[in-house]
Amino acid sequence: EISACLVGSEMCIRDRSQIERVKSRALRPLDLTLPQYVTLMMLKLEPEQTAAQLSRTVLVSTQTMATILKNLERKGLIERSHTDLHARVLLNTLTKEGDKLVRKADQVVAKIEQDLKEAFSPSEFEQFTAYLERAQEHLANIEHR
Repeated sequence: EISACLVGSEMCIRDRSQIERVKSRALRPLDLTLPQYVTLMMLKLEPEQTAAQLSRTVLVSTQTMATILKNLERKGLIERSHTDLHARVLLNTLTKEGDKLVRKADQVVAKIEQDLKEAFSPSEFEQFTAYLERAQEHLANIEHR
């Protein structure tokens, strides 16, 4: 992800925050917050996820995810159904409206990311991407120690 960054870098935190603000502003006309968009995208990529699974992926608390899911359900963008494995666990899936909206929202977000990419020459972007990938690999190694 373009907004990935090195831990502790004040500039990176500012830049990531700015990218999130730009994306959030662009999603407002679709009546979506950035966490709602990310949740819908995760359900598009992997349907039938629980709130706990989604909260780990979206990096929010389970309480925050419960609110996000309740709001998405109220808007008719997701459906929640009980699983056969556990009576209290709900599986979340996109509705047709949710699928339609997340496709539209993804086009909005992809345009922002493409605009950012175009601020670099092809070789600069390739180098930038290589640095980010190296940082992500290193962080993954730290995580597994």
